[in-house]
Amino acid sequence: MTTLYEVHGSVAVIALSNPPVNGLGHATRLSITDNLQKANLDPAIKSIVITGAGKAFSGGADIKEFGSPKALAEPNLLSVILAVENSPKPVVAAIHSVCMGGGLELALGCHYRIAAPGCSVALPEVKLGLLPGAGGTQRLPRALGVEPALNIIVSGEPVKSELLAQIPGQKLFDKMASSPESLAQEALAFAQAIADTRPLPLVRTLPCKHRNSDAYFQFARNMVKGMSKNFPAPLKCVDAVEAATKRKFDDGLAFERELFVNLMWTPESRALRHIFMANRAAAKIPDVPADTPKREIKSIAVIGAGTMGGGISMNFLNAGIPVKMLEMKQEALDRGLATIRKNYEAQVKKGKLKQAKYEERMAMLTTTLSYDDLKDADMVIEAVFEEMGVKEKVFTELDRVMKPGAILASNTSTLDMNQIAAFTKRPQDVIGTHFFSPANIMKLLEVVRGEKTGKDVLATVMALGKKIRKTSVVSGVCDGFIGNRMIEQYGRQGGFLLDEGCTPAQVDKAIEKFGFAMGPFRMGDLAGNDIGFAIRKRRYLEKPDMKYSKTADLLCEKGRFGQKTGAGWYDYVAGKRDAIPNAEVVQMVEAHRASLGITPRKISDEEIVQRLVYSLVNEAAHILEEGIASKASDIDMVYLMGYGFPIYRGGPMNYADEVGLFNVVQAMNRFAQNPLDDASFWKPAPLLARLAAEGKTFN
Repeated sequence: MTTLYEVHGSVAVIALSNPPVNGLGHATRLSITDNLQKANLDPAIKSIVITGAGKAFSGGADIKEFGSPKALAEPNLLSVILAVENSPKPVVAAIHSVCMGGGLELALGCHYRIAAPGCSVALPEVKLGLLPGAGGTQRLPRALGVEPALNIIVSGEPVKSELLAQIPGQKLFDKMASSPESLAQEALAFAQAIADTRPLPLVRTLPCKHRNSDAYFQFARNMVKGMSKNFPAPLKCVDAVEAATKRKFDDGLAFERELFVNLMWTPESRALRHIFMANRAAAKIPDVPADTPKREIKSIAVIGAGTMGGGISMNFLNAGIPVKMLEMKQEALDRGLATIRKNYEAQVKKGKLKQAKYEERMAMLTTTLSYDDLKDADMVIEAVFEEMGVKEKVFTELDRVMKPGAILASNTSTLDMNQIAAFTKRPQDVIGTHFFSPANIMKLLEVVRGEKTGKDVLATVMALGKKIRKTSVVSGVCDGFIGNRMIEQYGRQGGFLLDEGCTPAQVDKAIEKFGFAMGPFRMGDLAGNDIGFAIRKRRYLEKPDMKYSKTADLLCEKGRFGQKTGAGWYDYVAGKRDAIPNAEVVQMVEAHRASLGITPRKISDEEIVQRLVYSLVNEAAHILEEGIASKASDIDMVYLMGYGFPIYRGGPMNYADEVGLFNVVQAMNRFAQNPLDDASFWKPAPLLARLAAEGKTFN
């Protein structure tokens, strides 16, 4: 049973019981209506309370039913709410903890509502590219007022019940409980008190007006349009709420439903729903059960106080986990500490962090120049120079000093974790934790699983990633793991486009118009062009047959390493991030092109985007086949959280599915005919070719 039915004197209590958040799946909806009918047929029952068992009233739709026929099966949520409204006996919603989405819409259909303080109230559908589809846009403005309701619907953000209760004239809550603990008893008393009230109040009959309706909604549209570029749902939310003020309730409800169904079919909503599911799926590892025992992590050691080491340390300090930071020289420690202080002080100045919290975090940070002082840490993360010889020295020392059972992690972005693990006598305790810079801000954490990494170590690090608020994605061992292995191919295509006729600015503008946060050349300048230069030098030795444009090498030979030197593909002014095109760089590209005997051609933005994005897709298909990533959605999360892929396109694999894998393969076959490109790369990965031939998708 997904609801519980109890009788307390003359009051029937229907408690949603579908953990973790009492999702309104088909079984729950059916159980609500069955129990509602049971209560109405019992002459001893005078009133009814609907509440939620456990830690929520209801979080809304059951995510397990997303996209399945069950989501729309009768009774759908509209039918359940209609049954509640039509109950001849008064129905009281006793709201606590979480009341979101369909849960709030259900509560709005009840005759009365009593809320516990501290309850998070929201209509978050806009975050899935939708709008509330069971009356939320029509009832909430009537119960709360047009302006506060529209703010809640358009933002999708939760608001505490006690704040909503303070809105003048609100009819959302008939009563606030004294405390969460007293809600049940107060709801029973309230239900008894209103048992004989007739006629029963309905939110749908409340007036819904705005004194300056046309001017207000035009203002709202202008504001929303500026903030919701590429997402259609927020503007449709405005349309729906306006309809609540200008149409009869049933007409507004029909209009809301029409908008909801249309939004369901938009690629933006499909992308956002895909991300929602992919984010949750990333934590699920096929051969590591959810109940795998985890090691206790009460303290962290970090090797290196540079940009990465400092940023990594801040993640754990923010989560209340003490950190001991090691460097070889006191000056390096002092610089690292100063940077961490500066970062926190900037947050205090902006009002994002309280002074007491800042001091508390700094008190949890200690430093040392000796490996021996790290011996009691539960986990150590090295963030030293990306060179195998350096890693060997570090891990040999860690193997010597760290206590048995401590987790030894490397922040390497490309190197072989199996080789690093082999530097120790405990490879089962070794794992990769690839943070992205700046580590205290970027959401992605690539968790690299070595051949001998223990399942308990993997489970522990994934749980720790969640604790420090990262999106953690598991990768197997290969050069560059998931993200950097793919970005190398993306960068290669950027170079070939320069050889064939583009400028760096043209390539960047095309992919940024597609939705990327920045193009390949601006990204290179941000990361440091010398990093790519070092990787290419290694490639020239390891893979002499792999083609590369030499323009990036010429740039680095001029010392133009990017923002850190004030000059890369673009020029930079100290203290600013603006990329200023440089005529000498364009001349360098043109001269190199001429030296190769290449006649430049006009290249469309469409071709630029396809070559860059499909290079990611094809390499990702190889990664899936090799088992480096366990599912396509994991690759999408890596690119959405770590590489600036546009959210509204759902990641490279989701985008390829939207375009159609057959069309992707056809485009790749065209690119393979280009004599200046790498024809061998454009041969579709076997997985991609098979899925395209069978009319299937990655996800």
